Amino acid sequence: MTTVADHALSSTGISHTGLRVTQFRVLLSEWTKLRSLRSTVYTLLTAVVLMIGLGALFAAIAASQPSYNPGENATSTSLTGTFFAQLAIGVLGVLLISGEYSTGMIRASLTVVPGRLPVLWAKLAVFAATVFGTMLLAGLASFLIGQALLSGHHPTASLTDPATLRSVVGAALYLTVAGMTGLALGALLRHTAAAISTFVGAFFVIPPLMMLLPASFADHVLQYLPSNAGAMLVGGTYGVNNPLAPWTGFGVMCGYALVLIGWAAWQLRRVDA
Repeated sequence: MTTVADHALSSTGISHTGLRVTQFRVLLSEWTKLRSLRSTVYTLLTAVVLMIGLGALFAAIAASQPSYNPGENATSTSLTGTFFAQLAIGVLGVLLISGEYSTGMIRASLTVVPGRLPVLWAKLAVFAATVFGTMLLAGLASFLIGQALLSGHHPTASLTDPATLRSVVGAALYLTVAGMTGLALGALLRHTAAAISTFVGAFFVIPPLMMLLPASFADHVLQYLPSNAGAMLVGGTYGVNNPLAPWTGFGVMCGYALVLIGWAAWQLRRVDA
């Protein structure tokens, strides 16, 4: 009888307390989950340390050299930590949903929210807001520290320059979309190791391997890989011979994420947890 009653309540979107399930309440629930997990704090802290620490390290190395490396500038050098922090952010995105599948908690979430999709939208919204806010502050700190280290050795950049401001904000946007891609992979594969491996392959393994292919082919493909396309928003060209325009590249990266999110939403509606 309890099971039948639970099903009846779920089908009407009303919880056991008599409160109707709304998107806002689902958002609050997902926010509570996110901030109550120690792994969230540790992973975000790792991303911040990588962003600031490695950005400072690469800026210090650049300051000791006669000039910037090809395809780099003062801004992109200070924000180099972005591409290391993306590993921590991607893993966090995966764990945010794959952890619930591994523990079985996802069944409880989907029972309370019979429409299912509000759970996915809430996870994406809470995750995106948290990552963007955190990494925007980390990116700003990384930029300021990097410029201080480069000052007196090479030309530096200023936040009053629109291109520089775009790059600092772009680093946070890049990491947010990368993390949402990881979350979508976690929702699709429902297995932590598989989703993380796929994320690492797409963002860390495939791009350098593509550079080993004949230039006649690689030069027309590299700029469309998600990591390379999104990186244009951060500044620099990072060895890509035919880089896309910054916002065009970011749009391509967002396109990959939207396809995966749409696929995850389709699967969530049609496949049992």
